[in-house]
Amino acid sequence: MSMTPEQAAWFQGTFNRLVENIDKALQGKSDVVGLVVSAMLAEGHVLLEDAPGTGKTSLAKALAATVQGTSSRIQFTPDLLPSDVTGVTIYDQQAHRFEFHKGPIFASIVLADEINRASPKTQSALLEVMEESRVTVDGVTHEAGRPFLVIATQNPVEQAGTYKLPEAQLDRFLIKTSIGYPELAVAERILAGASQRNPSAGLTAVITTGAVADMADLAATVHVESAVLRYTAELAEATRNDPAIRLGVSVRGAIAMIRIAKVWAAAHGRHYVLPDDIKMLARPVWQHRLLLDPEAEFAGTTPDSVIGRVLEGVAAPQARTAA
Repeated sequence: MSMTPEQAAWFQGTFNRLVENIDKALQGKSDVVGLVVSAMLAEGHVLLEDAPGTGKTSLAKALAATVQGTSSRIQFTPDLLPSDVTGVTIYDQQAHRFEFHKGPIFASIVLADEINRASPKTQSALLEVMEESRVTVDGVTHEAGRPFLVIATQNPVEQAGTYKLPEAQLDRFLIKTSIGYPELAVAERILAGASQRNPSAGLTAVITTGAVADMADLAATVHVESAVLRYTAELAEATRNDPAIRLGVSVRGAIAMIRIAKVWAAAHGRHYVLPDDIKMLARPVWQHRLLLDPEAEFAGTTPDSVIGRVLEGVAAPQARTAA
């Protein structure tokens, strides 16, 4: 059953209230907040490559407060163990049984700070939970619940003490974006409220975690024309055929595009996806999935420029305004 125009209108109103509430704590960044909320409702995860002190922790806390969820922060360091993330099974001598003690990954919103400072073994502990929203420890599976969103921050790989994220893990992030520094007028407002150490503490929840899960299920019913599906597949194939690319957009990446495009359409009051939705989301959804040829990278080619070239080279279908 496809989403109705009335449901799309309700979805848009609720989505806007979520973004406006979070923007009270993270001022002047409604565009970024909209992308992150879209990723949450598409049941994906977010990779932020940003400078320290730009509001990443405030974003995670504000999002959790807005949806009546829980939040946790994991500081990734070279000595962090996989069990420090997922949890550990401990034998209870009094009860004579093993008990699982959940790790910080079991929260609605998880901030994985400086994820590329941890060893590849610890990074791999996130693969299952990010893909399937569950953790398997000692042969026992534990569900992460809904909503479940990992917001991972990444240092530039040129910095000392960092490990480049493997392509398989990058592919599990639905979007990559950055918060960036605020504009001057916004920075002045932030400084005026500097005495409040936790801007998200005063936020009132807009919806419950159960309602977030319902919104995610509703967004999945947004209609996508076969022409738009083909357009997305052609764009993904074009990235793989580009001479500057060693590794293009995978099938998982194309599926991720359709998932978030449905949310994006509903957030704009539509019960159908337009080709323009795909164009708008191409860079945040796909730029981190492209692996450049070393010679092309040395010559100045960037994932952003490749996506721009692909968008120009693949003709978009004629948009239809109804399912």
